[in-house]
Amino acid sequence: MMKIKIAIPSKGRISEPSINILEKAGLGLIDKNNRRLISKTYNKDIEVMFARASDIPGFVHDGVVDMGITGVDLIEESESDVLELLDLRFGQTKLVIAAPDESNINSINDITTDLTIASEFPTLTKKYLKKHDLDLKIVKLSGSTEAAPFIGVADLISDLTSTGTTLKMNHLKIIDTILESSIVLITNKENYEKKKILIDAVNTSIKGVLDAERKKLIMMNVKEKDLNKVKDVMPSMAGPTISEVLSKEKTVAVQAVINEDEVFELVNDLRTAGAKDILVVPIERII
Repeated sequence: MMKIKIAIPSKGRISEPSINILEKAGLGLIDKNNRRLISKTYNKDIEVMFARASDIPGFVHDGVVDMGITGVDLIEESESDVLELLDLRFGQTKLVIAAPDESNINSINDITTDLTIASEFPTLTKKYLKKHDLDLKIVKLSGSTEAAPFIGVADLISDLTSTGTTLKMNHLKIIDTILESSIVLITNKENYEKKKILIDAVNTSIKGVLDAERKKLIMMNVKEKDLNKVKDVMPSMAGPTISEVLSKEKTVAVQAVINEDEVFELVNDLRTAGAKDILVVPIERII
């Protein structure tokens, strides 16, 4: 079988979540405490490469690696032509236009061409401005973008925000949203055709982890005479699984997958309906 290489961020807020999701999918790093550029996983055909998150879209685009975990914002900024396989449901953020609180700029209509905007995302910012027929000078920064209006570098900024708290702390107000982003699993289009079986296997395993989030397996014993009452209160993905239990009184074992937020009320309802020996177990993957 062909081998594949997956690029994940070497540091930053999405590095550990990326490692964790690979581990849950059965692709744990053999020596995650000694991070090298390339690390082997528990699967002999799959390796992990550590890289800057901003470099990963380009590495996947160029075929340096077969797959990668990175942000939609970084993919769009680098204009990389990659295949997005899966939204990993973490790292949600927005690229926004922001202006100082005391400014008279409160909407896109208040922005004029004599203003300057600072950003770590000049490509996306330029596309946004062009879409609104605005030709502003763009100053590219590599950090501390929120300080730009107060040190005279720019009148506006475009910057990433998750909650808006940092912008508020720096006396900035959001004018508009350029892009909503999250962390995604991507692959090289050409390599996907060559290594489809293995790449699909990785994708399926990770999707199974995501599908299992906030799900629990609930198991119990039920006397046969109480089974219908238990079934009436039991939610599940495809109906509960029922099997016979060897006991003096006719009893069955019932199990089903439920949402985590249903556990508290459901357990009490099941006990009232006649369920005994109730177990609630975490689920690692749903395939």
